[in-house]
Amino acid sequence: MGGVIGQGDEAEVLARVRGGDGAAYGELVDRYALIAKRTAVFLGAGADADDVVQEAFVKAYRGLGGFRDGAAFRPWLLRIVANETRNAVRARGRRLRREELAAPLDVVLDPADAAVSLERRTELLNAVRTLPEPMRLVVTCRYLLDLDEQETAVVLGWPRGTVKSRLHRALGRLRDALPDKEVQR
Repeated sequence: MGGVIGQGDEAEVLARVRGGDGAAYGELVDRYALIAKRTAVFLGAGADADDVVQEAFVKAYRGLGGFRDGAAFRPWLLRIVANETRNAVRARGRRLRREELAAPLDVVLDPADAAVSLERRTELLNAVRTLPEPMRLVVTCRYLLDLDEQETAVVLGWPRGTVKSRLHRALGRLRDALPDKEVQR
């Protein structure tokens, strides 16, 4: 559960869903619910994340007829999650609950390392929060959600070159904001 399935397995499951096998869609939900919720939280859904994910899965199911055979389901689903998150944020008057972004990232360290790590992570996440929205979104997808460039492009609905250029500018700003810290190039 929660893992990425292979392209062949995914195609087989999608074929079963299109053939009317409701349980097969349940397999996709089981496999992608965690990353869908992380995406919603990191993109600003906050307390609405569960609702956003549920609506995204419903819309994905309804939209399977337009899903291109051979395409990867995960980035397509995460784009729907991203769109639903934007809708939820807009609906509540753009009040982002950014404290969700600072939630610990399931890292187990010794107490001393954990304190230093938490401080560094907090500084970095605070710096990410100050970025303009397009830069914040691309950093979130690439580094907090661990999506590759192509998946980030699909999720955000941007050309791959835009992802690269915005990521480059965002990392430059983070290096400037955290000059004594390591910021990945």
